[in-house]
Amino acid sequence: MCRCASIYLGLVLMLILAPMTLTKECYYCDVTVAHHCVGIPMTCGEEEDCYVGRGTAQGVPGIIKKGCIKAISCGWPQSIIHLDITYNLTTYCCPGDLCNVIQPRRAPKPPDATTAISVAAGLLLALLICWLL
Repeated sequence: MCRCASIYLGLVLMLILAPMTLTKECYYCDVTVAHHCVGIPMTCGEEEDCYVGRGTAQGVPGIIKKGCIKAISCGWPQSIIHLDITYNLTTYCCPGDLCNVIQPRRAPKPPDATTAISVAAGLLLALLICWLL
């Protein structure tokens, strides 16, 4: 019975620690007509991902924008006005630090390093407690 309690304690600690996230860094670049903007690092808020926004408008060169955006807004087109021209801007998101240096591919979001470390720490703690008892 005691071993089961320690396993449950370890699992509970793992679940508590797993959602803890660290802030991430993304490149920021204001709207520009340049094909590539390097950008400057910025710190994102919670539940935000890095993104590259690509905008198009008929008869004019495309635009690009980089920064942080709420994860739920990724992939949704939006209209923005730049130099009195309305562009259709689509955001392409990625989950890692400074991952928006180039346009990210649309891929499933892998677990971040903090979650993986928390899960591993919780399992190791559960095993250690079982071994000690």
